[in-house]
Amino acid sequence: MQTRFDKDAFERIIQIMDELREQCPWDKKQNWDTLRTLTIEEVYELSDAIQQRNFDEIKKELGDVFLHILFYSRLASEEKQFDINDVVKTLADKLIRRHPHIYGEVKVNNEEEVKQNWEKLKQNERKEEKGVLSGVPLSLPSIIKAYRMQEKAAAVGFDWDNTEDVVEKVKEELEEFLDEVKENKDVKKLEDEFGDVIFSLINVARFLKINPDNALEKANQKFLRRFNHIEKRLKEQNKQFSDVNLEEMGKYWDEAKEMEE
Repeated sequence: MQTRFDKDAFERIIQIMDELREQCPWDKKQNWDTLRTLTIEEVYELSDAIQQRNFDEIKKELGDVFLHILFYSRLASEEKQFDINDVVKTLADKLIRRHPHIYGEVKVNNEEEVKQNWEKLKQNERKEEKGVLSGVPLSLPSIIKAYRMQEKAAAVGFDWDNTEDVVEKVKEELEEFLDEVKENKDVKKLEDEFGDVIFSLINVARFLKINPDNALEKANQKFLRRFNHIEKRLKEQNKQFSDVNLEEMGKYWDEAKEMEE
């Protein structure tokens, strides 16, 4: 299904952006730094809407993110750097360049080869000498950053041969962590070993095509639902957490689990 481009709608939103920037006291004061943190917040709100599959909210949040794209483009235009047309053209050119299996003669057999070609092309496009991992933003959340670094390293051949080897690495890292727990309570060493365990688990997730950030968020939501059920059951009995023991809380936890099945 092709999306029909509505030129009038696009021109209207650009005009509104220009009017707000020129006339609204709040919009007139914004700059690159004030907008940056707001942009991050908007992306997280979009992420929440996507996880909930709330399409009305997804539509609204996409609009908010698009507003920020327009705003940054307006700021750049004021500084005579680029405008929204340059952003769109640059994106179109990149998509064509990065998909030679669609717009060129390159043959691919699966999505993994598409990803590998993408990373190789990305490296070749760099105007100055940079490392393979330099394209991973430093400000990314740690789990996503680890996943992206592993992906980029794998694209140039630095990777495990199979899932079994990665699983063995997890076992090895877990044993080292547990040994450290038994031997001493040095927080720094425990932190280092624990980090290795998480990093190796993310590698397993990558091999199994699991998004580790999504997986952890689902676990977060599951814990939230079950804990809220415990709290609800206690309130029904006019009890506080201090009034019950772990065994009774565990009973309500199991109730919540059964409700999800």
